[in-house]
Amino acid sequence: MNIQQITKWKLAILTGVLVGLSYPPLHLGFLVWIGFIPLIHVLLNSKVSSAAKYGFLSSITANFISLYWIGFNSGAGFWVVFASLVAAVLYLGVFWAGMSALLTRFHLKTGKGIILIPFLWVAMEWLRSMGSLGFPWITLALTQTQFLPLIQLAEITGTYGVSFWIMMLNIGGYLTLTSKQRMKPAILTIGLFGIIWFSGVLRISDFDVKQNEKDFTVSVVQPNIDPNEKWEREHRLETFSTMHSLLDTALIDTPNLVLWPETALPAYLRLSWTARKPLLKRLKLYDVPLLSGTMDVKRDSIGERRYYNASILLNPDGTHKMYYKVQLVPFAEYIPLSGQFPYLKKLNFGQGNFNHGDEFTVFEVDSVFFSNVICYESSLPQLVRKFVKKGARLMTIQANDGWLGNTSGPYQHFELARLRAVENRVPVIRSANTGISGIILSSGRVKNKIPVYGRTVITETIFIPEDPSYYAVNGDKFAMLSMIISLLMMGIFPITDRLSKEQTLTHSRNDIQRS
Repeated sequence: MNIQQITKWKLAILTGVLVGLSYPPLHLGFLVWIGFIPLIHVLLNSKVSSAAKYGFLSSITANFISLYWIGFNSGAGFWVVFASLVAAVLYLGVFWAGMSALLTRFHLKTGKGIILIPFLWVAMEWLRSMGSLGFPWITLALTQTQFLPLIQLAEITGTYGVSFWIMMLNIGGYLTLTSKQRMKPAILTIGLFGIIWFSGVLRISDFDVKQNEKDFTVSVVQPNIDPNEKWEREHRLETFSTMHSLLDTALIDTPNLVLWPETALPAYLRLSWTARKPLLKRLKLYDVPLLSGTMDVKRDSIGERRYYNASILLNPDGTHKMYYKVQLVPFAEYIPLSGQFPYLKKLNFGQGNFNHGDEFTVFEVDSVFFSNVICYESSLPQLVRKFVKKGARLMTIQANDGWLGNTSGPYQHFELARLRAVENRVPVIRSANTGISGIILSSGRVKNKIPVYGRTVITETIFIPEDPSYYAVNGDKFAMLSMIISLLMMGIFPITDRLSKEQTLTHSRNDIQRS
C-alpha cells in the first residue's frame, strides 16, 4: 500500500504500535528500525499544530504498550497505580509532541527537516532524562539489547548513540520508500547497519578474550518473597529463615561477595543487633562479606527522624559501610519538592517518605572497588557513571520487582542493567527480591541469570576490567553535541533560507530595473 494513501492519524498510531512492541520482553526490537517511518511522513507533510497532535498520539500509543506494567504495581491501590500510568504516559507524550512541532516548523521553513531528525530525537531523549521527573527508562537503546553488537557503541556515546543510528535507519527506510532514486538510500542504510553490526561483533570479541588477572567471585541470591507480606508479623520468621538458608547455600562456594536484594530483611540491619548477629556469625565462619539492602533511620540536627532506602556492607570482622539511595522514585518513595515545601509530605498516594542520600559510595572487597545502586537508579545512566568515575570497577544492583509480577517491567529492568554494563565497561551484578537476577559481563553478555519467581543462588567468577569506558569518563558529550547541532540548525537554517530569499528578490528587482 502507498504510504500517501493512509490517513495521518492511522500512520501516527502505526508508529506507536511498532515502537511500543519493540521493547522487551517481546524480542521484536527490529520493528523500531522501521517503526518511525510512518510518523516521519506525517511530520514532513503537516502543519505545526497538527504535527504536535500526531506526535503526541504516537507517543501515548507506544508508551501505553511498553509501560502498561506501571498500572500493575501491587504496592498501591488500583486507582492510584492506574492514575500513575495515565499521568506517566501523558507526561512523556509532551516530549514527542514538542519534538514533532519543532521538526515540522523547521521543515516548513527550510524543506530540510529530515536531516534534523536524529539530532533532535537525541536532544529530546537527553532532556527527558533530566530533573526529578527524568525518565530515561524508555530510551530506544532498550529495544536493542537482544542484538548485542548493535549496542556496543554506547561505550562512547551512551545510549543516545544507539537512538541516533536507529533514527538514521528510519530515515534511510523513508527515503527508500519515497525518493525517485531508491537504490542509493537503500544501499547507504544497509551499509550503516552492517558497519555498526560488524564493529560491535569485533568489540565483543575483544572483551570475551581479554581476561584481566584480577578475578572476582560473587554469589547472587534471589529469595522470591512476596513484598506485600515481608513486613507482616506472621511472615517475619519465615522471611528470616529463608534468607538465612539461602545465605548458607551461597557461602558454601566461599565467594568474594554475597549479594542480597533491596530491603532483604524486615529489619533495620544497621540498628538491629538481633537481626545482624546470626548473619555476622555465618560471615565470620566463611570469611565472606555480605551486601544487603536495608531500611535505615537517622535523626537530623533538629532531632527529626529521616528514613532511607539503603544498602549495608557487612564485613566478617563486624564492621560495616552504608550507601543511601541518591535518586528516589518520584511519587513512590517521595513527593517532588517536598524538601522545599514540607506540607507536601502530608499528601498520601500510598508512597513512602524517604530522604535522599548524598554520597556516591564506593565499597572495597579484596582490592576490588565497586558501587551499588538501588532498583530504579539502574535506569539512570548519568547516575551510574558517577560511581564508575569515582573508581568503581564493578556495579551491583539491588532491586525488588516483586511489586510488578510477571509483566514487562522486570524484563525491561534487567535489560537496562545490560546497557549500564556496556556504557561503562564494567560487570554488573543484579540481585532482585524477585524479577530477574543475574551476572552481566562488561560486554553486555549475560553469564548467568535467575528467572522471574525463581528462588535460588547463582555463583560465578568474573573478570574486572582495569579501565572505564570513554562514556564513563566523559559523560553525555554526544547528547550535548546533538543538542547544540539541533539548536544551530534551527537557528541558522531559517536565517540562511531568509537571506537566500532576500537575495533572490534583490536580483529580481535588479533585472526589472535593467529591463
